[in-house]
Amino acid sequence: MDIRHDLSASRFEATVEGQPCVAQYRIYGKVMMLTHTGVPKALRGRGIAAALVQAALDHARVKGLKVRPDCSYAEAYMRRHPETLDLLNE
Repeated sequence: MDIRHDLSASRFEATVEGQPCVAQYRIYGKVMMLTHTGVPKALRGRGIAAALVQAALDHARVKGLKVRPDCSYAEAYMRRHPETLDLLNE
């Protein structure tokens, strides 16, 4: 899957079977707020949302940002992957 970072739209995106999938964020200072993860129902269960959130977290790590998972999926993903918890904005 080809995940692209659309900096101007503040999102990571992929097109799968012609359908858009996104992980949207906002950056305030040194904090990346993950605001929405969207994958069409027909594509769910394939790890697409996980890959998008992981791409966002990788970006945050490289840029030295902390993360606030306002999206319920991103929050659950981080809980399931304790290696990402150091990124949490306390």
